Amino acid sequence: MLLRVIGYLLVIEALFMLIPMIFALWYHEKSIWDFLISASIAGFSGAGMMMLRPKSKDMGKREAILLTALIWVILSFFGMQPFLLAGTHHSVTDAFFETMSGFTTTGASVLNTLEGVPHSILVWRCVVQWIGGLGIILFTLAVVPMLNYSGGMQLFNAEVTGMTHDKLRPRVSLTAKSLWGIYIVFTAILIILLNFSDMNFFDAFCHGLSTMSTGGFSTSDMSINQWNSIYVRIVMCIFMFLGGVNFSLLYNIITGKSGNPFKNTAFKCYVWILIIGYLAFVVNIIIKGYAKDWTDLTIDPLFQAISIMSSTGITQPDFHNWGSLSFMVVLMMMVMGACAGSTSGGAKVDRFVVLFKFLKNEFYKMMHPQAVTTVTINGKGTPSSVVQKTLAFLFLYIMVVCVGGLIISLLGMPLSDSLFCSLSAISNTGLGTDITGISANYGLVSDATKWLLCLIMLIGRLELFTILLLFTPTFWKK
Repeated sequence: MLLRVIGYLLVIEALFMLIPMIFALWYHEKSIWDFLISASIAGFSGAGMMMLRPKSKDMGKREAILLTALIWVILSFFGMQPFLLAGTHHSVTDAFFETMSGFTTTGASVLNTLEGVPHSILVWRCVVQWIGGLGIILFTLAVVPMLNYSGGMQLFNAEVTGMTHDKLRPRVSLTAKSLWGIYIVFTAILIILLNFSDMNFFDAFCHGLSTMSTGGFSTSDMSINQWNSIYVRIVMCIFMFLGGVNFSLLYNIITGKSGNPFKNTAFKCYVWILIIGYLAFVVNIIIKGYAKDWTDLTIDPLFQAISIMSSTGITQPDFHNWGSLSFMVVLMMMVMGACAGSTSGGAKVDRFVVLFKFLKNEFYKMMHPQAVTTVTINGKGTPSSVVQKTLAFLFLYIMVVCVGGLIISLLGMPLSDSLFCSLSAISNTGLGTDITGISANYGLVSDATKWLLCLIMLIGRLELFTILLLFTPTFWKK
């Protein structure tokens, strides 16, 4: 049954490869054959797996967790083929790193420059990010009705981010269709709006996909600074912000089921953290004397705050000169991330809301030992099991960053840089350090470090437990 579902996903991936093939045909690029070969390999492999007839179609939690982990790895191996065939990536390590970085919407790249890279390859990088933004399995649940009856909810829970997973519709497939419908519509609107700028359709299409997925891949070495447009920055701010909002909340707002989004605790905290981060950037810019015109105190720091909080990871040209206060704010935002159920990375604001409310209750109980307290979110009490899982998640999050950073330092990178790279990978932000540069050129790090970062990126995207459970003996015992 697991192989059959993987087969469906490989066929879907092959169909997505038709998009860069169209661009290769339009720009008369030889890479059209690279994508044709890659799509054929993925398509025929998937078709062969789909022909399997399992005795049982039921999937439990164990199978769903294993399938989720396998799918992200297998699709990355098949998705890296165009990079190798086109010659833009010279090793399996580099090609796999680029693909995994795309699927997890981390946005870290091993390419020294994008000059001379075929248009179709640039499109594929952004398509991969867009697929991974809302979730590979979530898309499959939307288009393969069979999974609605054979472990669909288990798969939904294993991939979708957040502490709890509420269905919007009676069937999980309908929920997946609703979420992906919003995602597609927002992406289309963003591409149309970007076409009204100095961007041509190719640039608008690529940036539309990478912005809505909060991935951050670009078509230029200078990213959006290539266009130096206030309009582009404002439009991208809006959609990066939306990418960081829980898509279930967006669905309820659009359908009229939820009126005031500020009644949602996580959304309200998300907005307040952005405001505080923006003000901190402004203060730092004024202290450093970098304010030359009104955009330096308005659009630029706001863009930077939303970009980091949503884990898009696009930076301003002079961001590395903003000072230590800005760096500390960036670290805080990278760890927190935006809302659960969004396309962003990080530990998610929702969990920190639970943490701070739990700590508040603990301080209160120290003075009133007999008091009975509960963590309330959106006016409702949170079960103690959810609170315990949240605390365990945050502890594991810090442990993965520390252990990953220590291992990377043993592989030859300075400890401060290795810890930052580990945090950047697990938060799916993709920012670089002094070693990789602020634009995050990870081609400079060792192959062993790249493979480890791939694992950390996947752990972060699938929210720790889905991957870490595979390394426990309990998971493999019936």
